Amino acid sequence: MFAKAFRVKSNTAIKGSDRRKLRADVAAAFPTLGTDQVSELVPGKEELNTVKLYAHRGDAVTVYVSGGNPILFELEKNLYPTVYMLWSHPDLLPTFTTWPLVLEKLVGGADLMLPGLVVPPAGLPQVQKGDLCAIALVGNRAPVAIGVAAMSTEEMLTSGLKGRGFSVLHTYQDHLCPEGHQLDIKKSSYKKLSKFLQHMQQEQIVQVKELSRGVESVVAVDWRHPRITSFVIPEPSLTSQSVQEGSREQPYRPPDIKPLYCVPASMTLLFQESGHKKGSVLEGSEVRAIIINYAKKNDLVDADNKNLVKLDPVLCDCLLEKHEQHSIMKLPWDSLVTRCLEKLQPAYQVTFPGQEPVVKKGKICPIDITLAQRASNKKVTVVRNLEAYGLDPGSVAATLQQRCQASTTVTPAPGAKDSLQVQIQGNQVHHLGRLLLEEYHLPRKYIQGLEHAPKASKKK
Repeated sequence: MFAKAFRVKSNTAIKGSDRRKLRADVAAAFPTLGTDQVSELVPGKEELNTVKLYAHRGDAVTVYVSGGNPILFELEKNLYPTVYMLWSHPDLLPTFTTWPLVLEKLVGGADLMLPGLVVPPAGLPQVQKGDLCAIALVGNRAPVAIGVAAMSTEEMLTSGLKGRGFSVLHTYQDHLCPEGHQLDIKKSSYKKLSKFLQHMQQEQIVQVKELSRGVESVVAVDWRHPRITSFVIPEPSLTSQSVQEGSREQPYRPPDIKPLYCVPASMTLLFQESGHKKGSVLEGSEVRAIIINYAKKNDLVDADNKNLVKLDPVLCDCLLEKHEQHSIMKLPWDSLVTRCLEKLQPAYQVTFPGQEPVVKKGKICPIDITLAQRASNKKVTVVRNLEAYGLDPGSVAATLQQRCQASTTVTPAPGAKDSLQVQIQGNQVHHLGRLLLEEYHLPRKYIQGLEHAPKASKKK
């Protein structure tokens, strides 16, 4: 909504009676906020303004600004928090998580698609279609966007996490966000900006210079300073922590992956007798049972050799190539089932511990480990597709950096939408294999590239 510049119609201070009404509206819209929190959000005497504006699409929006920071906005008589407000109340809304790469697209006006969601070990928050939700990034509890759920959590899982998940209304770094980020020095212990900057310079956090007479400028910031790197959002209260603790600090457990088969249009005649249609998803054992029942029901088992099945027109059309249809009249049971499985479209079911199964079409991509040459012929190990198995590339990179004592980076995976790859300096396939196989307990069949591990040197 605020991806492009908006036009301000008016900016007026809120009177006492209107403040009381706004407090009542906030309490009604967000019942989890206590009385003190509502009063802090809508103060009685401090600066509070109403900004009426028109978004780039013509929507009339009312923004409530406290101390120069947008805290709420109203659209079609519905009240919404800004990301600035959610930084102070990160548990106000059910929060869904996505990858950092997705934020740029959300800021540009895109909605959040379900393939971009990161499913935590405790599962997705339970919401209904139309519920207001917050969106955060992996590794950071601070919300970066606000949106409306396009479907319920149950529908998201049933869809295999495909399609549009959230209609995004507002994001960090959009045109509403720059209206904030103001520090009211007068309400701090410093009282004056010059004293605040002087103290920050003494702490060696910033470097201040007088570039022009009477004007002090911040010319450098030490982003690695402990005071900055140690800054975290306060942890949630005990009541909300009990809900969220399941999504943090739990040991990784691999998903259960089951191969499935999807009925294409070319195979519907064979499966319709058993009540299945185009798009039906079946397990291999179900496919075998359907084939056996079809052959027996239609009296296709060869009377002279029970191991053979006569092919009727339906089986011919579904299982045989055109050049085979006049030469093959019978098939052994195993060949019959094998041909049928090969003609069906692949699919798979992924079930993470404590979550509902998710069915996806196609074959699951294995974790891919490769070696590459970089500058000065230095080798690096690259691993992709970690997200499909519920692994956070950032966490894997941090673990490998410690284990291998080598530098690691996380970058967008070339040619893969909303996917990241981990790059480790040197040939670290051996360490990576031990991590994936022995600690994460992933089946070897879902990992490719382990053969690139350096060969043990032969003793002389």
